[in-house]
Amino acid sequence: MKRFKQFQALVISDIETDAWPYPVHRHNHYELIYVYKGSGTHQINGNNIPFGQGDFFLLGPDEDHYFKIDSPARLILMKFTDSYIHQVNAGTSYGLQQLEYLIKSKETHLNGFHLTDADQHSAAAVVEVILSLGKDFFSNERTIWLQMLTLAVLLQRNMPEMKIAAERTRDMQALFCYIHKHVYQPANLRSAAMAGTFNTTPDYIGSYFKRNTGITLRTYINQYRKELIRRRLESRNYTLKEIAAEFGLTDESHVKKVLQKN
Repeated sequence: MKRFKQFQALVISDIETDAWPYPVHRHNHYELIYVYKGSGTHQINGNNIPFGQGDFFLLGPDEDHYFKIDSPARLILMKFTDSYIHQVNAGTSYGLQQLEYLIKSKETHLNGFHLTDADQHSAAAVVEVILSLGKDFFSNERTIWLQMLTLAVLLQRNMPEMKIAAERTRDMQALFCYIHKHVYQPANLRSAAMAGTFNTTPDYIGSYFKRNTGITLRTYINQYRKELIRRRLESRNYTLKEIAAEFGLTDESHVKKVLQKN
């Protein structure tokens, strides 16, 4: 299978076509795709998802995809590398947490995003800003990235698990999504708090998680938090004090203890 490689940190592509010009392929980067106009079917990992104006898709390096276009389409592709996520951070975690959450949610990658009318209008306006800034890409690269983080906020709140129904409260996907969303608020990850959210008991939720994953709930939370912190440190854009504040940790020494945990 064809694998496209991107060496630039961030690339914005604006494609107008009535026939997708590429074969089924994968990338070495992430792609946030906005359907400016047109309709058809987006094939992702062999799954066929109908698309129309206003839809969004987020693809990671592990997904292969192809567009079958039924009516002339204009697609805006915002392509960025994994390392770039933290390299251009503008000193705020707003939007970044939502983007990390979207990247982690593989289920959403295979279904795309269908926004409310209000959020669709807002997202379309943000994409227009990105296209305008892209005319002078090198001067506006950081500002473009901030617009993409704004899109991440809009997309996250339209995810199915954000409106989760009671019958799905014990579903593993819902559990993972809850952990990824609340990893920045330790109080929400205590067994009692999670049990209250999922209408069960602290003992049950822990045994249920281990039975389905092979590891304890606490181990998974610690590993996930540790990985996010490690990426921030590697980017050299965050101090230990800033990381402690973002993740609700006591101080810099607490951050070091998290990194030392197995």
